[in-house]
Amino acid sequence: MIFATYWFLAFAAVFFSLFWLVRNATVRLGLLLAASAAFQIHYAGAAGVLPIALLAVLVYFVGLTSNKAANTLGIVVCVGVLATYKYSIFLISSLVGGVHPELGARLTDMARHTLPETPPLAVSFFVFEFVHYLVDRRRGTPAIRNPFHFTAFAIFFPTLVAGPIKRYEQFIPSVQRAIARVSPRDVMAGVIQLCFGFLKKLAADNLTLWIESTQSGYSSLPLEGRWIFVTAVAFRILLDFSGYSDIAIGLARMMGVAIPPNFNWPYLATNIRDFWHRWHISLSSWIRDYVYIPLGGNRHGNFRRFLNGLVAFSLCGLWHGPAWNFVLWGLYHGIGLSISNAYRQIPLGIGAGVGRALDRLPLLGWCITLLFVWFGWLLFFYPATQAWQMVKLLFVF
Repeated sequence: MIFATYWFLAFAAVFFSLFWLVRNATVRLGLLLAASAAFQIHYAGAAGVLPIALLAVLVYFVGLTSNKAANTLGIVVCVGVLATYKYSIFLISSLVGGVHPELGARLTDMARHTLPETPPLAVSFFVFEFVHYLVDRRRGTPAIRNPFHFTAFAIFFPTLVAGPIKRYEQFIPSVQRAIARVSPRDVMAGVIQLCFGFLKKLAADNLTLWIESTQSGYSSLPLEGRWIFVTAVAFRILLDFSGYSDIAIGLARMMGVAIPPNFNWPYLATNIRDFWHRWHISLSSWIRDYVYIPLGGNRHGNFRRFLNGLVAFSLCGLWHGPAWNFVLWGLYHGIGLSISNAYRQIPLGIGAGVGRALDRLPLLGWCITLLFVWFGWLLFFYPATQAWQMVKLLFVF
């Protein structure tokens, strides 16, 4: 983990000492920008910094205009950059290779030799935040005219690697307040959240070691051992990702910048809709606001609502990585959410009966939701056929 390296610990010690010591707002903003640039350059390298820098400059100047065509072009360029760096090899090998294997192999090999081995650091987060900014500009929200404020929004180092995804309307005023004054209460709250984040990551890393040493012998485990394994997988991803978010939010809070929470006890959800209001909140709300609602949301009947949900969740799954198991995981949740939203409309009173039962027995809804989500994590981490076999073995004595 980047935040646990010796380099970052030394970097953070120097940065926060200077940030708290200096009282001038302009100097503090300069320190934040310099630190964020140093962080990006150190971890991404020149090859990773250049395309993001060029994209940021484009987005800044496009955002200054009120021309909707220019904003649309900026959005298309952002999405194109993400697709090129992160998904082009996957799409070529899957789509072209599926129709013409020889051509697909040739184009895939060409792409591998043209593109870097790994995409630029945090390219997904950059693109999502830039698209959010340009879409909101099309909707009439004010532009970020100060280039230093835009740079702070673009490369703010605590959220750079794994989010949460920021909304500039809340972030810029928070930065302005932070550079003007940092309260001891904010620093203490940030330190506490930072510590909780590191504890979660430590627990997640230990679960990872156990899972990796156990997964090859999953089928030979006793029934209770298989359920323990699935539980470990579910808590590993929760502790890992929410721990990363806590560290990022805590680091930001230590300089007085408020970043909205990214997780809210998701395993206490009593239905799939409730789960997605609690899990990776910045991503799920982004998908809702910039994919699902623009597609039509729930405004055009149940079938269109179902289709829009599948598209949105497919993209949500693909966001996690260029692999079909992520797409299937997204579709799995899209179908689950559609059923959760529509089961009361099933004819013959069945849906109403199920609805009344779940209303009277919230514990039942919680159990169903938990099992649905936890089974989904097997599809997230393993190939579909293997995940299905693992689920079946949970019910074989």
